[in-house]
Amino acid sequence: MKKDFIFTSESVTEGHPDKLCDLISDAVVDEFLRRDPYSTVIAECAVSTAILFIAARFRSHAMVDLPKVARQMIGQVGYTGEAFNPLSCSILTSLNSLPMEEFGYRDERTMTDEEIDQVTAKNQVTLFGFACNQTAAFMPLPVWLAHKLSRKLTSVRIQKVLPYLEPDGKIQVGVEYVNRLPFRIFSITVIGSQTSSGAPNPKQFADDIGEFVLKPAFSDEPIQPDARTQIFVNPDGPFITGGPSIHSGLTGRKNGVDTYGEYARQSGAALSGKDPSRIDRVGAYAARYAAKNVIAAGLAEECEVQLSYSIGFSRPVSIHVETFRTGIIPDSQITERVKAYFDFRPAAIIRDFNLRWMPSIVKGGFYRKLAAYGHVGRMDIGLPWELTDRAYLLKDS
Repeated sequence: MKKDFIFTSESVTEGHPDKLCDLISDAVVDEFLRRDPYSTVIAECAVSTAILFIAARFRSHAMVDLPKVARQMIGQVGYTGEAFNPLSCSILTSLNSLPMEEFGYRDERTMTDEEIDQVTAKNQVTLFGFACNQTAAFMPLPVWLAHKLSRKLTSVRIQKVLPYLEPDGKIQVGVEYVNRLPFRIFSITVIGSQTSSGAPNPKQFADDIGEFVLKPAFSDEPIQPDARTQIFVNPDGPFITGGPSIHSGLTGRKNGVDTYGEYARQSGAALSGKDPSRIDRVGAYAARYAAKNVIAAGLAEECEVQLSYSIGFSRPVSIHVETFRTGIIPDSQITERVKAYFDFRPAAIIRDFNLRWMPSIVKGGFYRKLAAYGHVGRMDIGLPWELTDRAYLLKDS
């Protein structure tokens, strides 16, 4: 296992075309579940230039105006310019409403154990959850910092501290590791799109980013950029009026950004745009929950939980725990403890995380808040899979 290395992770702002598609897809899921918690829906988007395409398959008693939801999200993200905005954007839809005679109300909160066992996975997938002790959020430091910087980049735009910024932006953070522990900030790259009018010269733009984005974002971090840290701000020149007018977007194309910044493995399946009956979404949250509790219990410094599901089975066909030689007990023993204290059946995950009801409980929607800045490791919103309430069970077994 390599101990000394440099690792770089990426984050993008909510105005990145891929993230815009994720946001719209999850906003559609929110609307269906808010109106009818028993809805099933899969929604995917593609955007390019001034055209947005939404494909949705659903079974629900709810009626949702998908173009209206999309236009609201485009406006909320901040696209109001001539090149791309919610009023002039053309929206095409391909909708497949599934037969209602197959619709059944199924409240996992009131199910017996036998009934939960009868709810099987509807697709086959291998999922990964990861946690480590590099940050307070139990996330790898590179992606944690990248998300923090991208949120700050968005914040200074919304608050008009840097009013010339457009919604589209990207961040990369490289961290140097020594003995597999974060040692120093190796590099930071900031790509921020600007309006064609009012954009500062490159030097002023770099100074503004340093003063209003980098400095406050690192103010409370234990590892700070140093004199050798390479900092690049729009290194290829001014990025004028980015977003869908410049490059296309697609739902589910930023899995590394959504999870662990490629520091750990993730499934190839998209997370956004799926209701909680989809195990390829909620299983990833359950795996993260288990991995985080392993770290919180002090059983390891790094932990990856792998879950594999097959169609027609309620329980994972395999559960594997890897601690990369950092565990204080054998991985096989940690695996047995995870199996004993975590229920990975689809209906049990929905029940334990209250996933059908979150869109009606959380003001402003629930799933759309996951679409940008990560589905895991979030400390700005209360996510049930980020709790460490089962660490004591794992520790005392």
